[in-house]
Amino acid sequence: MGEQAKKSDIRRALHQDSVLANTAILYYKEGLTQNEIALRLGVSRQTVINYLRLAREQNIVDIRINGASFTVSNTSRDLRAKYKLADVYIAGLTADGDSADVAYKAQINRQVAQVGAMALHEILQPGELVGIAWGETIYHLANEAPYRIIEDLTVCQIIGSMTTPLVMTAEGCAISLASRLGAECHTLHAPAILTSVDLAEALRNEPVIREQLERLKTIDRSVFSVGNCDSDTPIVQSAITTDEEFDWYRARGAVGVLCGRFIDSSGTHIKGPMDGRMIGIDLSCLKERANGILVAGGPAKFDAISATLNGGYVSHLVTDERTAQALLEI
Repeated sequence: MGEQAKKSDIRRALHQDSVLANTAILYYKEGLTQNEIALRLGVSRQTVINYLRLAREQNIVDIRINGASFTVSNTSRDLRAKYKLADVYIAGLTADGDSADVAYKAQINRQVAQVGAMALHEILQPGELVGIAWGETIYHLANEAPYRIIEDLTVCQIIGSMTTPLVMTAEGCAISLASRLGAECHTLHAPAILTSVDLAEALRNEPVIREQLERLKTIDRSVFSVGNCDSDTPIVQSAITTDEEFDWYRARGAVGVLCGRFIDSSGTHIKGPMDGRMIGIDLSCLKERANGILVAGGPAKFDAISATLNGGYVSHLVTDERTAQALLEI
């Protein structure tokens, strides 16, 4: 491509950005309707709709709702008092559904994650080291977070790599969130679980991985969800645990899976056959830091959410209205 052609492409790109920015200003700042903007620009209403969509996709406009607006209800206040939390953010679901329905559970995960993404900018502070976990809800949160820089922030992956066709990898979640917050990112260069205790121990003693695990002991905050102990929980779908191991934990009272570890109804870590083979943050460290942001909702996760709150891992809760009400009633 010649120099003249390159300059022409640059001019066209700059012109498009200018058009998109001006359209966004007219719509979001000056409050004009799409029809009014179409008349002013001499284009069709559909073209205006396309301009606004492109402005969002290209991050020319960043739509952000104040996360604090989700913390002003009586329910939020009562939950803060009951569980001694710094704040509670409550998502109002747009539709009801069967708690066993896959589509309904996915809707809850997404809407709670959207509120969690907005809440991050109210909670996270410049200069903090923030740990991020993995799962469907965290995947949505990482991809819903507004593109807005938090100065001198560092994000680190707190669970080794896990894969499932339904969810981005653990390192992918960390990288995605870090990119949206303008943060430095540290991934964890190891699988979440190994085939033997000896192999896991050898990896934990590798200098690079040892350094990464030591960093997890210094996190200022952590962002995580919690899984239930049903057969559709990601830790089962990812084949991280066998059916026999899963049954072993459930037989000993497991109601939730927190950062790859099983917990009972009091939030106590149930140590068992998987722990020696896992690479990731210890629940004792998570509890000691006591600055966890739990993002989870829905009837299917109720027992797991309650257990995580009982265990003292959480400072900020993001959940849905029905779950919040149920938590107050127990």
